[in-house]
Amino acid sequence: MAQALRISEPTTRHLRIADYEFFEPQPTSRAELPDAADTIQRLAHIACEILAGTRPLDQLARWVTEDVFRTIAERSLAASHARRRAGATTRIVVSVIRTVIDEPRDGIVEGVTLVRIGPRTRAVAIRIEGFDHRWRASVVALL
Repeated sequence: MAQALRISEPTTRHLRIADYEFFEPQPTSRAELPDAADTIQRLAHIACEILAGTRPLDQLARWVTEDVFRTIAERSLAASHARRRAGATTRIVVSVIRTVIDEPRDGIVEGVTLVRIGPRTRAVAIRIEGFDHRWRASVVALL
C-alpha cells in the first residue's frame, strides 16, 4: 500500500499576519515622493486658513492622519466660536514667509514654516511621512 504524500498548508495564523501587513499603509522612500518643502508649505498654509475660517476643513483630510485631523477640527471650531463672539467680519489673509526642513530618516521629513496670519507671524511645525507613494502629516503644530 502506497502512502499518500501530504503537503502541509500554511497555518491560518501565518496567513492572517501576512494579509494584515499587506493591507496596512506601506512606507515609501523619499525618492518616490514629491518635493517635501512644497508639501510642508502647502500643508502649513492650508492648516492656517482652516483655523482662520477661510477654508473648509475637509480639504485637509486626505493629507493628514486621523489624530491630526481631529486636533485641527477641534481648534478650528474653537477659533470659529471666538471669532463669532468677537464679531469679526474681516477675512484674514494667510501668507507663507519661509520654510526650513530636515530629514531625520528616509521617508520622514520635519519642517518649520513661518506664516503671517493677518498682523501676526506664527510658526507651524509639521512632520510628514511617506506612505503609499504620498506624504501624510503625522504632526501639525501651530506655535
